[in-house]
Amino acid sequence: MVPGISHRYSMVKRYGRIIDVLVSNGFGYFVDKMGLWSMGSVRSRVKGRFGREQEKDTRPERARKVLEELGPTYVKFGQLLSMREDLIPLKYAQEFTKLQNDVPPFPFEDVKAVLKTELGGDIPELFSDFDEKPVAAASIGQVHKARLHSGEDVVVKIQRPGIRRIIEADLDIMYSLAGFAQQHIEEIKLYNPVAVVDELSRSIHSEMDYTQEARNIEHFLSNFENDPVIVIPRVYNDYSSDRILTLEYIEGIKCNKFEKLANENLDREKIATDVSEAFMKQVFEHGFFHADLHSGNIFALEDGRIALLDFGMAGHLSEDMRGLLVDALLAVTNGDSTQYIEVMRDLGVADEKLDVRSFKVDYDHFLFKYYGRTLDQVDATEVSSEMLSLLRKHQIQVPPNIALLFKGVMTVGGFAMQMVPDFNVTEIAEPYARKFMKKRFSPRNMAKNSSKNLWYVSRLLSRAPLQLSHIL
Repeated sequence: MVPGISHRYSMVKRYGRIIDVLVSNGFGYFVDKMGLWSMGSVRSRVKGRFGREQEKDTRPERARKVLEELGPTYVKFGQLLSMREDLIPLKYAQEFTKLQNDVPPFPFEDVKAVLKTELGGDIPELFSDFDEKPVAAASIGQVHKARLHSGEDVVVKIQRPGIRRIIEADLDIMYSLAGFAQQHIEEIKLYNPVAVVDELSRSIHSEMDYTQEARNIEHFLSNFENDPVIVIPRVYNDYSSDRILTLEYIEGIKCNKFEKLANENLDREKIATDVSEAFMKQVFEHGFFHADLHSGNIFALEDGRIALLDFGMAGHLSEDMRGLLVDALLAVTNGDSTQYIEVMRDLGVADEKLDVRSFKVDYDHFLFKYYGRTLDQVDATEVSSEMLSLLRKHQIQVPPNIALLFKGVMTVGGFAMQMVPDFNVTEIAEPYARKFMKKRFSPRNMAKNSSKNLWYVSRLLSRAPLQLSHIL
């Protein structure tokens, strides 16, 4: 078959498969609204148009099943969306957290071929030992344990052959379907599905670029170079590429293995505190943070230190942006919706399209829960989740790094409460926020940019007199 024709035939088949899966899970209404019946099977057309479906599952549950049935790349898309409550409704994000990577490993012959192509040698030339069986397999890649000829134990993450082509094809289809949905389905238009796919595309491309993850790790290594508690694995750049990432092997216990932690006399509250403090250092001191600190990415070492893993999802925050985020938190604790809207505008989140009156009504209702509290009395995880829901309701587009920060706060807060149910991560955040503000208003920093900082201080004094004393 001619290559171009073969590609079009494959795409038509893929569209047909998606339509059939949507209809079989009770989403024939959407197919009808988008006018895509002609792409589905005869059975789907009959069931979708004439069948009276009595679905027992909720829409979010059925949406999860659609992703599971469509295969590994769609499962990966769903997992990424589960981290973005600013893009999709909370119920869907929560349901998508149940998606699991149930992907068989790709053959060892493919592993050898990728290593040969990327690193220019066969396994015996590159490694003194290399385990054929992967220690983990996922939709984008899999991980093997190995040993270098110099004696260091390493883990080698290898990208699945052909996955980029598959993901690009699926993204093309998703863009097309999102465009149809945005044009024809009012209840979906609210969520700007094309923008959702844009963010999804950005995230998946970043995750497929192993050189970017290597740069992230080098950045974290530099930031935690002399830290007595946090361990970051070393990158072996000579054995890495954009499709291969070779890292120092770290022996530890996954932090969701409570029995093993107890057997090693490792204190869960100390682990929760150490991880939370590491995250707050990243946010307030480094301006570069790990956005996915769940229990699978955190190892407890037998000497009491903590190893952080999987650095594909990281965010940057400038000093100005960190200042505005603290200002936003002050607005929450001071019950000041006007100040909060000002901060949102400074962050580039709120624009002239925002219905300020409507937003203030909803925001004042939200603020009532937190008015008069000090920073350490606010649950940052709860605030982040509620705030994302509010921003989404008013169709406020959150910049990627701010969305990643919300996601990071909720993830590390969830991890800490998994370790200790009544743990409040905001109590850890409060001294870091205070230290950041003291530094920001030090004579040296004020002199660097006097006009900007004087404006900032005057606004802070006018809007947050009650909370300023708690910070300064």
